[in-house]
This record gives sequence, structure tokens and C-alpha cells, in this order.
Amino acid sequence: MMEVEEKRRFRRMDLESNLIIKRIDNGMEDYIKIGTHDLSKSGCGFISKADLEVDTVYESHITIWTKEVIHVLLKIVRKMEREDGFLYGAIFMGLSDADAFRIEVYDLMDRENHKEDEVF
Repeated sequence: MMEVEEKRRFRRMDLESNLIIKRIDNGMEDYIKIGTHDLSKSGCGFISKADLEVDTVYESHITIWTKEVIHVLLKIVRKMEREDGFLYGAIFMGLSDADAFRIEVYDLMDRENHKEDEVF
């Protein structure tokens, strides 16, 4: 089996969160709730039943593990149709340094927790 080369700059983490997004390029304010599969300092992946467009920017409100809300713009870069909807990959645009730091802290905590799991 051939290994797939990892092209991501940052490790992706599974994190329970919700996104409420609205398209900003055409003034549409249709809010949809979606579940995030993974999150990194550079972007996130998620599944949605909504048929979103690739290369389109959406406004997002991400609820993170501390119950804080991160406001960021998401640009859809990947889309794959599945039985339960669509799997998307998105990059963050305009993520503040403070919010990137929050994600980085979670990453460090997550890595430490997984080290403990490997010991036992």
C-alpha cells in the first residue's frame, strides 16, 4: 500500500464544535449548523448536508472546547460528496493571533493526553 504524503503545515485535531456560517460575497445570510471533524491553526474539516461552493468564503463562528467562540472567515478548498452529505476542507482567513494561540494550546494538551494513552 502506498503512503499518502502529508501536505498540511499543522497537525489536525478532532474537536467537537459547531460552525454557523453565512456566505459573505453575495449578502446571503443563510445560517447552517455543521460539525467540525478536525481543527488546526490553518483550517478545519467538516461535514454538512448543505451544498457549499469550493473557492467561496464564508463567515464562521466556531465554538471551541472552552465554549468560547472564534470568529473567522473560512475559504472552502476541498469538497467530497458522501452518503451523509459533503465532506469539506477549509482554510482560515483572518484568524487572530490570540485565536491561533488558543488552538495551539489545545493541540499541546491533546498531544499530552495521547502520550498518556500510549503508556497504558
